[in-house]
Amino acid sequence: MRDTRESRLLLVLLIAIAFALITVDIRGGEDSPVDGARQGAATVFGPIESGVSAAVDPVGNAVSAIRDSGERHDRLAALEKENAALKARLGSDDRSRSRLKQLDKMLKIAGQGQYGIKGAEVIAIGAAQGFSWTITVDVGANDGIKRDMTVLNGEGLVGRVTTVGPNTATVLLASDPDFTVGTRMESGDELGFASGQGDRPLRVELLNGKAEVKKGDRLVTFGSQADRPFVPGVPVGVVSRVDPSGGGLTRTLYVTPYVGFTKLDIVGVVVEAPKKDPRDTVLPPKPKPTPRPTVTVTVTPSAEAPVDGQNQQEQ
Repeated sequence: MRDTRESRLLLVLLIAIAFALITVDIRGGEDSPVDGARQGAATVFGPIESGVSAAVDPVGNAVSAIRDSGERHDRLAALEKENAALKARLGSDDRSRSRLKQLDKMLKIAGQGQYGIKGAEVIAIGAAQGFSWTITVDVGANDGIKRDMTVLNGEGLVGRVTTVGPNTATVLLASDPDFTVGTRMESGDELGFASGQGDRPLRVELLNGKAEVKKGDRLVTFGSQADRPFVPGVPVGVVSRVDPSGGGLTRTLYVTPYVGFTKLDIVGVVVEAPKKDPRDTVLPPKPKPTPRPTVTVTVTPSAEAPVDGQNQQEQ
């Protein structure tokens, strides 16, 4: 429409009519004379409004969902962080309990054998020192550690110290093929030499080829001159197999060590030997045999079965 005097007058007239209708509608309330027109407009334009609303609502819902999704993501991230912290704390607690248990068992062995020990933590393993079966512990010369000292833990013999630094030391494990220790059979004086075989049982050569040995017998360290490199009485292991005696000068047996060499953590270096040989007092209690259940069967003769002597009387 062109901006002329007539168009401006028409616009003013329409605005005046609109205000008049609004005034009449408000004053009329529910009996407003324009209520019918309003309902007719609602009938015509209602479906259009619903369609537009239906088209717009998914967009609004999507925006709301994105906003809520971000909030949920933040909440989930926070929960995951809390769970990770909780797991780490529980894991740390579990390790602390495990290490306290190891330390308690080691101190018990030290008390039973009257060994003066220096506790240490395993900080490295493997071939860094050129051996196949070694560990590095966090004590050294500054802690009174010297070469050829016995190393044990709460299970038994771990190995011997081979190299000493100011604050660390290298331990050759009893499982190493270059490792040899003198042994003594429990409750006897049969002596031998145990050698490491990696992840296989220790190989023991008894000096007496006619020695009576059976599976389940136990061995301890015999000890060395001046108690180095080995103090006496440290548990070594349990006999798992005995080679048949061939009438030779020695007898071969295989011993499962008490110590698990692949899971070492807390160990003790014996810095003071016992005043006397503890013999077998450091060995753990023998496992009690599991009793086998006995079954008693009671047979009750039936009424029709003949009693002893009955057939003879009837004949």
